[in-house]
This record gives sequence, structure tokens and C-alpha cells, in this order.
Amino acid sequence: MTTSNIKVLSIFGTRPEAIKMAPVIKKLESCPDIESRVVVTAQHREMLDQVLATFQIKPDYDLGVMRPGQNLFDVTEAVLRGLHGVLEVEQPDMVLVQGDTTTTFTGALAAFYCKIAVGHVEAGLRTYQKYSPYPEEINRVLTTQLADLHFAPTLKARDALLQEGIGADKIFITGNTVIDALYMAMEQPFSLDFEISRAFRENKRVILLTTHRRENLGSPLKDVYLALRQVLLSHPDVGVVFPVHKNPAVRREVAKVLTGIERVYLTEPLDYLPFINVMKKSYLVLTDSGGIQEEAPALGKPVLVLREVTERPEAISYGTARLIGTDRRHVEEQVNLLLDNEEEYLQMANAVNPYGDGRAAERIVQAIYAYFGTGDRPEDFSP
Repeated sequence: MTTSNIKVLSIFGTRPEAIKMAPVIKKLESCPDIESRVVVTAQHREMLDQVLATFQIKPDYDLGVMRPGQNLFDVTEAVLRGLHGVLEVEQPDMVLVQGDTTTTFTGALAAFYCKIAVGHVEAGLRTYQKYSPYPEEINRVLTTQLADLHFAPTLKARDALLQEGIGADKIFITGNTVIDALYMAMEQPFSLDFEISRAFRENKRVILLTTHRRENLGSPLKDVYLALRQVLLSHPDVGVVFPVHKNPAVRREVAKVLTGIERVYLTEPLDYLPFINVMKKSYLVLTDSGGIQEEAPALGKPVLVLREVTERPEAISYGTARLIGTDRRHVEEQVNLLLDNEEEYLQMANAVNPYGDGRAAERIVQAIYAYFGTGDRPEDFSP
């Protein structure tokens, strides 16, 4: 095969996937000997479109699978049927999927059905707990079994793949593309709305809060929010900026506990550019997100992770993040510790970021060339 006929089809459907695939797509587009095609499932609609606009990515196909009240059965069926037609038309040499969403697994499955090679960006993340996070843990495990190339962001991710029997020659340690995206985006102009700007004007220190995990819905979220109320009572110089997820179950708990509370600044979900700049301006981050555990350390921000387990243990071992769960008293204690103990805070803020150097997309594209016999294997990323 010659490079002139390498066609790569990138598939994604959510905002986090779009952010992490954007640097890869832009790198593919810059290669004259690769034909890059993009299909979005629009598993998330509004938030996905924001990222596409930010990185100036125009999909070749938009499946538009999002429907009110849909469940995992509905999404899986809609994505699989939509991709069947796209793959029959395009017949790419390789399909790229990212991460651990339903789109990720279903995209890899569709490619397998069509006997098309699969590259898995951000491969090898594991909690080894079937339902935590749900359904992401099983999505990524199944995608591993379908993939031909595994782009592991870290050494630990590579080791997890090796333990599962994946050949070392199929694994590439690339760093995480989210760091590439962060560096690209920080160069772009942004604006903050009045409420968020007010938070930074009126408070010496701002905590950025995000919550959305299914396993935290209900009493775990309530406990987190109650803990933050207590933190604010004892720290008059601290405010909380909270872009509230659109999930009605999240919003119900927010309405019960945080609405109308002084120095809590509730906003709609933020576009990517404002969000990363809020993160940069914040004092620390409190989250149950996965990607933020990677982004915040690149900005020197300590992360307190509102989960019992994480598929990103590097942040814990390098000291950029702490796993604190959702117990009310423990959350309060851990937030107070970073607010009251400067040495503890600086130790986390100055820790080495284990997730990337901004060249992950470059390594991924080089690995694709190597797979098709037209280039050398890239050197592995090392923090």
C-alpha cells in the first residue's frame, strides 16, 4: 500500500471525544498523503457543536442520533445502523475511535463488522470495576478487543493492555491528546459571561466544580454540595463556579442544596474555551470528570476527584490529584486542607503532569504511517 491511498475515518459523538480527537484530525488534515474523513454521531448535540466550531472541524457525516429520553439500547442501535451506511460508502483503511463512550465501542464494532482496521485513541484506561464508571469501563474494555492499534496515553495504560494479552507491537505510548487540545485552545481569544467574571472579581480564591457521573446521582451529589456549603461558611474569601450539567437528576440536587447560596455562581455548561480559561483562573478543581483530571494538572491546578476509583491513576501517583469520594465530611476535610495549608496546596500545584507534552497527535499519525508500512514507529512519550 502507498500513502496516497490511506483513508482514515474518525468517529466521535460527545464533547470530550471531540476535544481529544480535534488535534488528531487537524494533524491528519495537514498530511497530503492521508485522506481524512470525519463522522459525528452527535450523541451530545449542543456541546459537541461548540467544540467543532472552536477547532474548525466540519464533519463529512452527521448521524444526529440524540433523542429525548433515549437509553443505551437506543444510542447503540442508532449509531450502529448509521455507521453501516457510512462505512459502506467510504470504505476507509482505518477507523479511529476515542475513549470510552457508546459511540467509541459501537464505532469499533461497526468497523470490525466491515473488516476495517481500528485505532483506539486513549486506550488502556481501567478501573477493573464493571459498573464504575458505567457504561464507560466496559465500553473501553470491549473496544480494546476490537482494536488493531492501541494509542495508550501513559505507561500504566500500556501495562494494562499488555496484561490483557495485547501485543507490544500494537501499543504506542503517545501521551494524551487532551493536552494537545489544551495548548491549541489556550492561544485562542475567549470571553467570560458576567456571572463568572463576578465570581473572580468578588472572591480571592475560586473553586471550579463539575459533577455528572451516573454513579454519583442522588445522595452522593447532595453530600458533595452540602460539604461545599460548609466550606464557604468557614472561608469568606472563597467562591464556587459551577457549570451545571444538563442532566435533570443533577439539576434537582443543585436546586435543593445550592440555589441561592451566597458565593455559589451557577451557570449553564460552558463552551470549551471559556471552560479551560475558568480552570486556569481557578484556585483548585473539584470534579467527578475524567478528562479534567488530565487538563487541570497541565495548568498547575490541584484536582480533588469525587469518585471512589479512577481509570487515571497516574494523577494520583504523581500527586496532581487526590481521590476523595463523596462522603460529606471527607470532602469538606480535603477541600479545607488545600485551602488552609499552603504547603499541601503547592505540593499538588507544582507536581509533574504525567499526561502529555502536546505531541500525542503527532505520535498517533506517525504510528498510522508505521502500521501501513510507510514510516517508522514513533518514540514513546515519557513524562
